[in-house]
Amino acid sequence: MFQRSRLALAAGAAGIATVLFGSLAAAAPAPGAPGAGDPYYPNAGNGGYDVSHYNIRLTYNPATDLLSGTTTISAKTTQELSSFDLDFLLPIKSIRVNNLPAQTRTAAVGEVVVTPPRPLANGADLTVVVQYEGTPSTVKDATGFTAWKKTPTTTLAVDEPDIAPWWFPSSNHPTDKATFDVSVAVPNGTEVISNGTFAGTTPQINGWTRWNWRSLKPQATYLTYIVIGQFEIRTQPAPNGQPIVTAYGEDLGDNAESARASIERTGEIIEFESSVFGDYPFEAQGGVASTGLNFALENQTRPVYSDRFFRRGANTSVISHELAHQWFGDSVSVQTWRNIWLNEGFATYAQYLWSEHENEGTAAEVAQYWYDFYPANDPFWQFVVAEPGSGNEFNGAVYDRGGITLQALRTKIGDDAFFTLLKTWTAQHRYGNATIEQFIALAEKISGKPLFDFFQTWLFTKGKPAEGPNGPAPAGLSAKAAHAKPKSIDQIQYTHEILAQQH
Repeated sequence: MFQRSRLALAAGAAGIATVLFGSLAAAAPAPGAPGAGDPYYPNAGNGGYDVSHYNIRLTYNPATDLLSGTTTISAKTTQELSSFDLDFLLPIKSIRVNNLPAQTRTAAVGEVVVTPPRPLANGADLTVVVQYEGTPSTVKDATGFTAWKKTPTTTLAVDEPDIAPWWFPSSNHPTDKATFDVSVAVPNGTEVISNGTFAGTTPQINGWTRWNWRSLKPQATYLTYIVIGQFEIRTQPAPNGQPIVTAYGEDLGDNAESARASIERTGEIIEFESSVFGDYPFEAQGGVASTGLNFALENQTRPVYSDRFFRRGANTSVISHELAHQWFGDSVSVQTWRNIWLNEGFATYAQYLWSEHENEGTAAEVAQYWYDFYPANDPFWQFVVAEPGSGNEFNGAVYDRGGITLQALRTKIGDDAFFTLLKTWTAQHRYGNATIEQFIALAEKISGKPLFDFFQTWLFTKGKPAEGPNGPAPAGLSAKAAHAKPKSIDQIQYTHEILAQQH
């Protein structure tokens, strides 16, 4: 009886091991790829598994910039794995894979290879628990860049295309989206803002408070953020009933009121953009105005705006840009970073549409102004929007030529087809990833027109297109009006100057 029990236990243990780690008799497991296959950033993301959820539980001391805690990654393998990679820069204290200690080594800066005690079967559930501690502001990536932002008053884990490696281990590419729980303990009197819905605060011992946030929809790692400091936090319902959470740094000074006059219109702007782009794709809304950065970023559900955008007064143009990204960039994300026009061109065109909505210049007038603004010999027209190159994703031409292109497309296929195209695009690729070529194919299908030459001219070829965004003669505009300066241009131009400075 005792012997038979031992054999049964051994057989049961073997069965459990097979479920968790796969059979050693199966085809030889292989290492997961160190990247997701993005030509611009070969080590971004990882192969061999797909993440479904991150539970990030941290403690952060603003006085010392010491960050410590645990991230638990829930995933499923997509091949038989002998090892897999994580994208991470902070010192690791321990890693467990399916409850068992795993070995780690650093293959490159920010590239951690994890070897579990046994190989992992294809299609197996995977739980990775990483404990770590470090000072993010002292950590640099392979280029010598530090994305973590620390000032005497504020800490920001905000940047694009990378921020996750400075504060949580991940598969850091937009093609591997997941849901998130973010929980950060800080000294009393300090606020923590993140994505999604606010899940409350819990008091800790010795004068600390834990802030909890939850993101319920698929979210890319670079769109996941925390801002820590002294903030005024406001909550109110949106027109669609969702929670709007806005926050304003207590050090905004003279820019505070203009920031509030802009960001507090978030619900109104989302309501307008929903009428153009389709149903808002996420569960919460909001925005954060802060010092310590010189750009804005479309963090999912709650963009972060530099106080610099509000130095000339209220600026709803930048709000319309970042909120449009909730559809174009956040919900429908790039398949690779080369497709950045799908993010920035569309968010820029949203500014044109908002200008028209506010009676400060029609989209046709704004696009025509920018087309006329740059002479044919300007370097602006020598930039290929559809192939920006690594590190050039935020060139001004991606924004402005990208926005002009969409007005030219609208002129070519007509309003009915154009706005049907926008809503169909966001619906078909909701929570997914896409390419420029897929957009072109959909535009041709909906319009019934061949558009290869059109897009070749506007996105893939150097030089100023001979025909402007409103056709040979600006549609519906007098020659004088075609070259007039719309009222919104100063705000749009100032916004783009700052946006282009993020790298």
